[in-house]
Amino acid sequence: MGDGPANQGPVSVPSSNNNNTNLPTSGPATTPAPVTGSSRGGVTSNTPTTSSGFRHQAIRIQEPSERRPLLPQRAAFSHNLDANVFSCQSYGTTPGGNNNSNNANDGGTPGNSVHVRSLPVYTTIHRIRRDIISVVEDYLSLDQLRDVRLNVSVIRPLVDKLYEQDDISIVYALLVNRAQFLSEQAHLSNRQNVNFTRAMLCELIATRILRRFNEDNEGPRNLLVLAHILIAGFEPFQNAPESVRAEAGASSARHRTLPALEVAILSESRVFLASTSCQKIVDAIYEGRVIYTPSTYMDIIPDRYKQRPISLYNPREAPLLNHYRLVVPRTRNLLEMMHFVVLLALYLAFMSERDGTRITTLEMCFTFYALGWVLDQFATLLGHGWDVYAQNLWSFLDVTFAVIYWIYLVIRIYGWGAGKPEAGQQALDVLAMGAPVLIPRLAFNLLSDNLVFLSLRSMMSDFALLSALAIWCFLGFLLSLVWLGNGHFGAATISKWMIYIWFGLDGSGIQRSADFHQILGPALMVTFAFLGNTLFLTILVSMLSTTFGHIVNNAPAEIQFRRAVMTLEGVKGDAIFAYPPPFNILAILLLVPLKFCVSPRWFHKIHVLSVRLINLPILLLIALTERRSLTPSPNPTVGINPNTGSISLTAALLPTLSPAPSLARSSTLYHPPLKIRRRFWDRWRITAHGDIATVFDVPLPDAVLA
Repeated sequence: MGDGPANQGPVSVPSSNNNNTNLPTSGPATTPAPVTGSSRGGVTSNTPTTSSGFRHQAIRIQEPSERRPLLPQRAAFSHNLDANVFSCQSYGTTPGGNNNSNNANDGGTPGNSVHVRSLPVYTTIHRIRRDIISVVEDYLSLDQLRDVRLNVSVIRPLVDKLYEQDDISIVYALLVNRAQFLSEQAHLSNRQNVNFTRAMLCELIATRILRRFNEDNEGPRNLLVLAHILIAGFEPFQNAPESVRAEAGASSARHRTLPALEVAILSESRVFLASTSCQKIVDAIYEGRVIYTPSTYMDIIPDRYKQRPISLYNPREAPLLNHYRLVVPRTRNLLEMMHFVVLLALYLAFMSERDGTRITTLEMCFTFYALGWVLDQFATLLGHGWDVYAQNLWSFLDVTFAVIYWIYLVIRIYGWGAGKPEAGQQALDVLAMGAPVLIPRLAFNLLSDNLVFLSLRSMMSDFALLSALAIWCFLGFLLSLVWLGNGHFGAATISKWMIYIWFGLDGSGIQRSADFHQILGPALMVTFAFLGNTLFLTILVSMLSTTFGHIVNNAPAEIQFRRAVMTLEGVKGDAIFAYPPPFNILAILLLVPLKFCVSPRWFHKIHVLSVRLINLPILLLIALTERRSLTPSPNPTVGINPNTGSISLTAALLPTLSPAPSLARSSTLYHPPLKIRRRFWDRWRITAHGDIATVFDVPLPDAVLA
C-alpha cells in the first residue's frame, strides 16, 4: 500500500523457519513499507556477500536522537463525539436511510449521526479482504507475524493505510473478515493453512489500530472514542449497493446490528480482547461508566421507547431511582449470584424434607422461584444468541439444570393431576440429579478467574468428545460378544462387564470370555482391555495435558476473554431482566398482554414504575454506592494528564482539549476516584515504603514537567 512514508524502495522479507512465504511487494492492494534512516529512528538495510556466495540481509535499527512517537499524531479526527451513536441503530430503520430522530429520550426511533450512517461498511469489508488475501499467500504462525521484518514491511503499512481512513468501522470490518477467514479455514482438512494466517493478521491489525486510536485521543475524549469503535452497532450490508441488498435479501429489519466487541467474542479474538485498549472499554462497561442500550436477538418484554446512546455515566445527573443501573454488568453479576444463592438454599431446604405424596409450601416456593430463574437464563440466551451464551464458563451447568427442572416439573404436574404418588416420587428422584450441577456452579461464580475452572470447561469438552468416539468404536466389540453368546448372555450383562474392564474395576468379563468362544471370546475381551483401559487412558491424559498446558500458557488472554464474555452478556436490553425471580413470571403474564393495549409511552411508564417499586431497596443502595465510587474527587486539580494519562489534570486544561458539549459535562465521569484501595498498613502509612506511592498521588506543579 502506498500510503506509508516517503520510500526508498521495497525490501523483500524472507520467511522464518524456511517457510516458503510469498509476501508480494507490489500489486493492486499493498506496497511494502519502505525502510529508511529517517529521524524517527530509521531502519537501514545492509546486504553483505559471504565467501560462499550467499547474501545475508542485516537490518540495523538506529537509535533516534530523541524519543518521539513512530508516527505523528493525527491532526484532526472527523468523528463527532457530540452526535448520538447507538449500539442498536436499526430498529425500524435502514442503515444509511432517512431517520430524523437523533434523540434517545424523545420516544422516537433512534438514529445514529449522519457520519456513522454514511460509513461504507460493506465496501470496507471487501476491500480489507482483498488486501489481506493479496498480502498473505502462505501459512505463518503468530510468532512469525510478529517478526520485526514483517512488522516493518507488511503490518505497519496496512495499519497506516487503514488508520488514515478516519473510519470507526475499520475495527469492525477487520474482525468480520477474521471471522470469515476462520470459517473458511474450519472447512479445510489442513488446520495450518493460509486462512488461519489471514485471520491472525486481521486480528493483529485491528489491535494496533485500536491502540492508535487510544494513543491519539487523549483526555476526556479517549474513552468515548474507544467506546464508539467497539460498541457502535454496524450491519455488514450497511451502504451496500441496492442490487447487492436485493440479491442477498439483506433487510435491516431482519438482521441485527452487531458491535465490534461482540464480533471479537464470536471470532474468539483473544489477542484483541486482551489488549489494553480493549480492556479499558470492557472494564468501563463492566463498572457502568460507559452506558448504552445493546442490540438483542429477541426481546421477551420489549421496551424500546427510550434507547440510550453510547455515553458516559454521571451519577450526579442521573435520577435517584435509576432502573437502568440494574443491568450494569457488575451489578447484574452480583444480583445473579444472589439469585442463585437463594435458588440453592430453596433447593437444599426442599430436598431435605421432600415428600412425593403431597405438595408442600416449601416445594411451591422452590418451583416458582426456579421457574423464574430458568426464565432468566432463557432470556439471556435469547439476548445474544447461543454462540455468545455458550462461551460462559457455567453455561453448560445452567442448561443441564434447566433440562432437569423441566423434566421434574412435567412429571410432578402429571402425578399431581392423575393422583399418582409414584409419579410424584419419580419427579423428586429426577430433581435430585440437579445436586451435582448446582453445587459446583457456585464455585464457578466465585472462582471464575481460576486457571482450574478456566481449563475445566475445555477439558470436559475434550473428554466428552473422546468418550463418545470410544463408545462408538466399542459398540463393535459389544455386537461381536452378543452374537458369540448365542443368546446366553444379555446385552446389559455384557455391557456391564465391558464397563468394569474399561475402568479397571473388575475382571469378570475376561474370566467368562471363554463361555462365548474358546478362542475368539478371550481374544476379543483382551483386545478390548488393551484398547479401552490402556490406549484410551493414555490418549485421554495426553489430550487433557495438552489442553491444560495451552490454557496455562495463554492464561492472561483466556481470563480477559472470559471477562469480556461476562461483560457483554451482562449488558441486558430486554426489560424482563429488571424483574428478579419470580417477579419476571408476573411481568410476562401482565406486561406482555398490556403492551398491545396501551401506547409505547404509557407502557414504558408502567414498566418503570413497577421496576422501581419492586427493586426500591436495591436501587437506593446502588445510588448511594455509585455516588461514592463513580463520582470524581471534588478537588478541581484531579483529572487525567493528557501527557501521561495519570490522574492529575487541572481544571484549566479541560478547555484546551475542546471536547464536545455533552462530553464536557461528563468529562471526568469515567476517571477512577483518587481514593485508592489500600491495605490497612498503607492506608495509615504505617510502612517504611509509603513515599513510593505518595510521590505519584500528590499533584504535580507545572514547573516540574516544563
